[in-house]
Amino acid sequence: MKSDKIIEEILIEIEKHEGGMSRRNAMKLLAASPIAASVLAGAATATEAHASSSNATGKIVIVGGGLAGVATAAKLTHRLSNPDITIIEPNPKSVSYQPGQTLIAAGVWKKSDITYETENFIPKGVKWIKDSVVTFDPQNNKVKTADGTEISYDYLVVATGLMLNFGAIKGLEGEITSSGANNDVVRNKVGKDGVYSIYFADGAVDTQKGIEELIAKAKAHKGSEKLQAIFTDPDTAIKCGGAPKKIMYITHDLLKKAGVRDKVELTFCPSGDKMFGVPEYSAAILEQFKARDFKWEFKTNLVAIDTEKKVATFEKKWLEKGEYDEDLKEYTMVSMSKKVDKNYDFIHITPPQKASDIVGKSPIGSSKGWVPVVKETLQHVTYKKRFALGDIAAVPMGKTGGSARKQYPVVAENLIAVMEKQEKLPAAYDGYTVCPLITSIGTVMLAEFNWTAKPTPSFPLDPTQERWIWWLLKVYALKPMTVYGMLSGRA
Repeated sequence: MKSDKIIEEILIEIEKHEGGMSRRNAMKLLAASPIAASVLAGAATATEAHASSSNATGKIVIVGGGLAGVATAAKLTHRLSNPDITIIEPNPKSVSYQPGQTLIAAGVWKKSDITYETENFIPKGVKWIKDSVVTFDPQNNKVKTADGTEISYDYLVVATGLMLNFGAIKGLEGEITSSGANNDVVRNKVGKDGVYSIYFADGAVDTQKGIEELIAKAKAHKGSEKLQAIFTDPDTAIKCGGAPKKIMYITHDLLKKAGVRDKVELTFCPSGDKMFGVPEYSAAILEQFKARDFKWEFKTNLVAIDTEKKVATFEKKWLEKGEYDEDLKEYTMVSMSKKVDKNYDFIHITPPQKASDIVGKSPIGSSKGWVPVVKETLQHVTYKKRFALGDIAAVPMGKTGGSARKQYPVVAENLIAVMEKQEKLPAAYDGYTVCPLITSIGTVMLAEFNWTAKPTPSFPLDPTQERWIWWLLKVYALKPMTVYGMLSGRA
């Protein structure tokens, strides 16, 4: 994938959105954005030269055909002179651009803007098995698919994504993949009557309608008490930790534009005790919340919901001082909790998230479900010819598209090193990720960071500030750079 192809796709994105900028200004955006510049430079300098290819051989099976799996296959195809690669993926639309779901809810994009046909991105020469893996047998280098077929391999890459476990909340049902396929059970309760979630594509479409309904209700509201809009954040690891806040900012902005913000109270209920894992960004978000008159309650986890009565039940946790320890000369701290009911008119649910049981309860899984890997090399801690990346990998702060974009070259290079029987793996992932935190329809705080838990901005601008330039990057450039850069294995 050449850089001019990515540029053309960015320009197409701009032209298809009403009121988009001119091509001249779009090119200025690309020149000003260091992230765009790095992607385009990488795509421009990448070649098919077989001089740098490896002659290593072996059958590689990749379980999962989303962004991470397909990008890894593409990278391996470029680097191996005689690749033997199979992708196992049942979903014909697994190559979706999930970061765009917030923009669907904002009314900026449509569902069709983020969905793609998987077959259009499978690299040439890669075999695609349209089925699901139901059994992992790493001792015998095999997986079994739903139709009973056993598939052997020499090397395995796991990129299955995660499960949205709505059913973990009492009153809701279902567990779906993060692509949102086969979501009828979940949508029995989510996507109507004030209950919404942007965590799958149809849910994002429903959320956009739900915000419109909230605005209409606010316009008709005559009482002195404000309508209640609640936004949850569960006690599990989640993909895109900024998304529960993004949808809150978007709802606020749409209510404000409609002239009814003063009629709705917006409350954020995270299970944790901070806004963000990086202190500088956490402090910035708190100031943004205060400026917008948001409410928040830390250590408040949604455990049940009555969708008929519109009552959400949270478990509120805190510490209390216990008995004094004479030896330690300090008080013991006692964990306390209680159930708290909250009435709502609108609630956005970020579902608890987990590895699928097929992966998590298999020999390649772990007690916490995720695939245990060495966080720098992404190699399985036990089975050295297996790797994992993306949402399924057990690494800190690594469940975003930005993480996967940095992980897949590491997996490809280290897998080839194993194939070549090198003693030391050459590539290392430093935990880099990026969260374009939408703070309004028109501004974004570009939160870049790694395992140091410190801001790692790509450009000498204060990364805690909301900026229009990052909104342009988010809306117009990031999707083409991901879909046509990452999936070509070159960016």
